[in-house]
Amino acid sequence: MPDFSEMTGFEWDDANRLKNWERHHVAWWECEEAFFHKPFYVIRDMAHSQKEDRYFALGRTKAGRPLFLAFTLRGSRIRVISARDKSRRERTIYDEKAKKNSTV
Repeated sequence: MPDFSEMTGFEWDDANRLKNWERHHVAWWECEEAFFHKPFYVIRDMAHSQKEDRYFALGRTKAGRPLFLAFTLRGSRIRVISARDKSRRERTIYDEKAKKNSTV
């Protein structure tokens, strides 16, 4: 899994940023927020990692919006490829994992 402590920021492709907004109404800043709001779960996307390592992430914004993110790493920067609201199945996975890892 990626070591996010080594990351220095985000790299945005304008077309992906626009696509995420037009298709899913997810703003770039919501994507960035999800990386810093815990819990945040990352899984390697083996099916799309031929040219570069790609990852899926399940997270949420400060406001609690549940997001699914697909991203890659470019040097020390995170490049979000796609973002959308989590599906019902993804919300269930996220909630179960969060409950299992809870210290409360």
